[in-house]
Amino acid sequence: MSPRIVGFSGSTRRPSRTRSLVEAVAAEFSSRRSIAFEVHDLVDAGPGVGAFSLAALPREARAIIAAIEEADGLIVGSPVYKGSYAGLFKHLIDFVDPLALAGKPVVITATGGGHRHALVVEHQLRPLFGFFSAQTAPTAIYASDHDFQDGILTDSGVRARVAQAAIEFDRAVVRTAPRPSIVNVA
Repeated sequence: MSPRIVGFSGSTRRPSRTRSLVEAVAAEFSSRRSIAFEVHDLVDAGPGVGAFSLAALPREARAIIAAIEEADGLIVGSPVYKGSYAGLFKHLIDFVDPLALAGKPVVITATGGGHRHALVVEHQLRPLFGFFSAQTAPTAIYASDHDFQDGILTDSGVRARVAQAAIEFDRAVVRTAPRPSIVNVA
């Protein structure tokens, strides 16, 4: 059975560099093994994503949360605003059941206007998913505007980090995959 991988881009626009980066990681990972991949953008959550309770969230937002919680692994990305992840990205993640991500493999990514935002993956996103006890890949990926051409990730250094993160993610997904039960028939 192919692992179910969910991508979540914290972007409110489409197309977006953040989604492109999330999809680049998924494509690299899928070159190693067969996967079932679905990607969601924050914009898919609907206009009521700012609700104060899970029950008050739009159906679309609740579906994204369910997909995140039920996935075998996650590839998440956020655009960087003022040195941090997107506020509505965090707001949606706040509704995820903390136990649902415990031990779950996660690749963290972010995009921003320049290199001065690069540490957001280590100083903001890694601690966020550490709170959930998720198993984040050691290699996180940050890409700036200059690393894309026509919405496609082109920078060789960033692409090398994508490849490294995909290798680490593959190992983590294999380690956490449910093992088939062996039944002894007497």
